[in-house]
Amino acid sequence: QVQLVESGGGLVQAGGSLRLSCAASGRSFSGNYMGWFRQAAGKEREFVATINWSGTSTDYASSVKGRFTISRDRAKDTVYLQMNSLKPEDTAVYYCAASEWTSGWSRNGRDYHHWGQGTQVTVAS
Repeated sequence: QVQLVESGGGLVQAGGSLRLSCAASGRSFSGNYMGWFRQAAGKEREFVATINWSGTSTDYASSVKGRFTISRDRAKDTVYLQMNSLKPEDTAVYYCAASEWTSGWSRNGRDYHHWGQGTQVTVAS
């Protein structure tokens, strides 16, 4: 069974940092692009960051650019999201996603075929 398991969420004060991890099991996604999305209460899911298969190309939502960094360890089949200078508006459930496609990356959730269960990030003001 293919699984993406997120960890690292929690409660943090504004200005603080968290590092999310997403570990794949059941199959490898080391040759596929992956991404992070988030959904705040009462809002639609939104794109946060994406990374290509090799980790050499990334893209970010404008709201997190310069504060968040996506990376991956292909040997561990794990993707990370380092979140710095957190703001209350970053509060959301964060989801890891993996695509079946291998070329490039995508901001569109419809291009992702596997999703984790989500991890809550709460930023207190």
